Amino acid sequence: MSIGRLAFQNFRKSFHNYFSMILSLAFTVLILYNFVNLTFAETFQALGERNKEYIDIIIRVISFVLVCFMFFFIWYATNVFLTKRKKEIGIYVFMGLTNRKIGKLYMLETGLTGIVALVLGIGAGMVTTWLFQMILIWLSEIAIAISFRFTWQPIVITAVIYTPIYAFFVLKGYGNIVKSSVLEMISAARQNEYVKESGLLLLIKAALGVCILANGYALAIREDGYNVMGNLLLATVLVIVGTYLLFGGFLPILFQRLSKRKSFLYRRERTLWINNIVFRMKKNYRTYAMTCVLLTCSVTAIAAAFAEKGKYNNMVNFRNHYTFQIISDRPELEAEVTALIAEDNEIAYHGCLPFFGMDGSHFSNGYSQGIMAFSDVKRLAEDTGIDFPYESLADDELIKVSYEMLMSFVPDEKEQTIEIDGRPFHQIDKTTAPYLGYFQESHGYYIVSDSVYAELLSQCQEERLSQCQEELLSQCQAEVPADIQTYTYNYKIVDAGNFDVSREKLNGLTYTAEESYVGLVALDPDSDEIEWIKVEYSLCVFVFLVFVLASGSILFMRLYNDAFEEKERYVILQKMGISPRTLRRAAARELLAAYAMPFLLMTLSSWFSVHSLEKLISKNLKTVNLLSVVIIFLFFAVFYGLSVLFYRKNAEIL
Repeated sequence: MSIGRLAFQNFRKSFHNYFSMILSLAFTVLILYNFVNLTFAETFQALGERNKEYIDIIIRVISFVLVCFMFFFIWYATNVFLTKRKKEIGIYVFMGLTNRKIGKLYMLETGLTGIVALVLGIGAGMVTTWLFQMILIWLSEIAIAISFRFTWQPIVITAVIYTPIYAFFVLKGYGNIVKSSVLEMISAARQNEYVKESGLLLLIKAALGVCILANGYALAIREDGYNVMGNLLLATVLVIVGTYLLFGGFLPILFQRLSKRKSFLYRRERTLWINNIVFRMKKNYRTYAMTCVLLTCSVTAIAAAFAEKGKYNNMVNFRNHYTFQIISDRPELEAEVTALIAEDNEIAYHGCLPFFGMDGSHFSNGYSQGIMAFSDVKRLAEDTGIDFPYESLADDELIKVSYEMLMSFVPDEKEQTIEIDGRPFHQIDKTTAPYLGYFQESHGYYIVSDSVYAELLSQCQEERLSQCQEELLSQCQAEVPADIQTYTYNYKIVDAGNFDVSREKLNGLTYTAEESYVGLVALDPDSDEIEWIKVEYSLCVFVFLVFVLASGSILFMRLYNDAFEEKERYVILQKMGISPRTLRRAAARELLAAYAMPFLLMTLSSWFSVHSLEKLISKNLKTVNLLSVVIIFLFFAVFYGLSVLFYRKNAEIL
């Protein structure tokens, strides 16, 4: 019989052994295909070129993350497959086959597995691509038509990404077999992934794991000004390394200590499974660590999705609080503008707000700022329905006025001291209320008391006159206006559909001259300029689901294969008189521990990761964190139930 025929026969007869691996690999291919296909789909072109460009960038970033995940997942899957197959294919040595021929046999079998997974993944991806886009549009709440156009590019790109990665690890397995001895291959199924280490070395790893993980958690919640982003990146690395060492050192020692305590050991059939847990920890610690890290990433992704959704709604409300904004140095325009808009539209609310600008040389932080009077802002807030929770403002206090941002790497310091011309002011709050609407997005503003406003205004007016006198006294005095304030006239209309009529009339008011100016900002309520954010948070939801399903698949595949190795042990235990019911309970508790360990550590790690995300987005995400943990618990409950069912079947616990 030829090697090729033997490989195909083995693959066909042992398909149930390959099933979990094929299913998991096909799932990763399906997800990658759907994300790649989005870049070639015409669905998002209706949002405009700019939105499509941002969406494509986001999809490429997520696709890169998925490729990295695919790399490590294929690495893990092929290692598990090689360990499982080594014992069986090692028997061929006694049939006269050389290591090279056995390696070729392995390559053909593994190659068939990879091809089947690729075909199934792409096929399922093509079938579900319309559903994938439909769910994405539904989550994004975007009113666009879904277009489906078959193209070869996503298929080719997915195959080009998947095939070299898979082929690399197949060749790596071939080299492993060629270099292996007969004894290594026959005993491979019972060899631990974990290198046998002394108790002292395990203790060192455990201590390092706890210390590194604790430092990662501390950095994640540390308030360190402008170093926050660097802290978060370092915290990510430390948490991953700490998780790996914790599962590789601390938890094995913990279970070993528990197994030696009689008060713990001789209860609830623990003698039947606690020692096996110790063995599983040594053998599968990489699996638990990988699962824990993926779950933590999934919680962070879903928290980011909800945060971005909330931020998007705030940004839309911020931008659409006013329909028209007139900016001018003329204080008498309000009546004229109001009459002009009222000709064609009913005005929901309007208000006028004066301010003046001061350059960065006046401020200790070096940034130019606009200055607004407390009473003027309070009156505008009452006229336009904006929340204004301040009763009064002392002469040495001010309020920072900013705008809604999707994400900020600048620390959100509400309380700090700002000096204006050497005079200290205590910043009592930082607000993103849209008092000046669109103009807040391009400039910073401070609200000060009325008396301080008058002092600073007078001071700036004197500086302006002094500068002109120095340059050319006679000409500048005639050009310098008596009032250097800028006036904003802000309007919201009731009928957004009649927006264009008033905009055309208001355009007739605009002009720019040396002595005066009038400018118009018309904010179209139907603008889709930031619609890409809605797609971004929808994709984050998909990443959450992908990582949760991937985590469950990894654990399921590991335990599915472990059951075959445990078959002999359970057969012997049944022959010793232990009832199948008792063995089923023991197996269920062993699998429960396998799912519970990464879940519990993920729950702890996710709190710190979400808290660090709160600092970047300035939004409370604790409810989202709790909800995501509950969702993962439900997913894991399903995976756990399936694992118990298949484990009992594969281990022949009747």
